[in-house]
Amino acid sequence: MVTAVVGFGGSFTVVLAGLKGAGATDAQAASGLLVVAVGSGVVALVLGLRTRLPISIAWSTPGAALLATAGVPEGGFAAAEGAFLLCGLLIVVTGLVPALGRLIASIPGPIAAAMLAGVLLDICLAPVRALHDVPLMAAPVIVVWVLVTRFARPWAVPAALVTAVIAILVAGSPTGAEHLAPTLEFTSPAFTPAALIGIGLPLFLVTMASQNVPGMAVLAQYGYRPRLRPILLSTGLATLAVASFGGHAINLAAISAALAAGPDADPDPKRRWIASVTAGIGLAVLGLGAGLAAALLVLAPPVLVEAVAGLALLGALAGALSSAVSSAEGREPAIVTFVVTAAGIAFLGLGSAFWGLVAGLALHFAFRRRAQA
Repeated sequence: MVTAVVGFGGSFTVVLAGLKGAGATDAQAASGLLVVAVGSGVVALVLGLRTRLPISIAWSTPGAALLATAGVPEGGFAAAEGAFLLCGLLIVVTGLVPALGRLIASIPGPIAAAMLAGVLLDICLAPVRALHDVPLMAAPVIVVWVLVTRFARPWAVPAALVTAVIAILVAGSPTGAEHLAPTLEFTSPAFTPAALIGIGLPLFLVTMASQNVPGMAVLAQYGYRPRLRPILLSTGLATLAVASFGGHAINLAAISAALAAGPDADPDPKRRWIASVTAGIGLAVLGLGAGLAAALLVLAPPVLVEAVAGLALLGALAGALSSAVSSAEGREPAIVTFVVTAAGIAFLGLGSAFWGLVAGLALHFAFRRRAQA
């Protein structure tokens, strides 16, 4: 249950900010949060029961951060949903074609980390902007986050979120109670080249590099080595199932995976799968409150919502930056990737994450050829 609460409370604001950044209405964003939470819970339940391994499933938090910075694509949120479908399809194909997985794994680690850092930078600056724009609301959130981080790190973001909710309720009261019940908003996806290449492809790459690969590494750290193919197939199919309702990507959990796979879940490694199954059920139940979460955040200044999301992603940003510059040999291509991605400027309708990856890989191969010469 701790895994579910930390996983949901620590990053659902990122999902809502990302979906709204991609053009979703409040109702569509709430629907998207609902389906990725329930979808993740169902996949975790099925995989846990079938494999008897603590396989934690979550939504793609870095993917949501990508959406928050990519901007509304041409064609609106329907085009973004088309990109979600492409992401799910590519995950399924990766599970079916091992060579594609090896190709993704061949992307230099510093470049992949730099692209993620560039995606995260803008939203991680939100706490500073919020402190300037709404200091009376943002300051208590940041102070609580700092204090709880010092004494109980896993609960820091949920505590900051509770503080933000209190500040929101003090400033106003929730309205539109008829919209608080769980509702699904179906939108017919649209397929535009700019959204497919500029959002769908980077979403797939970020999800693979920042969720699925680290998720497998966390499981291996605790002695679990599940087959990757069933995981990719199930999460890819789940992503396809939820995309038309606003769900962006379902994948292996990376950060919260350690909570269910570690010794705190159970001294007996053979019984820890119970924790991942329970976390999946808890996540699905929490997802039913997506309407209430969206309604509360509608009352908040957008920058305050982004600030909570930014606090949730600071650790991911630190890890990505560290990985990006860890190797002196690949530092320049990684920095170029980071700068181009963080610039947030689209060319030819394609987002900066795509161009950051292209620029970094081009420089990587140019430097490698020069070294060989």
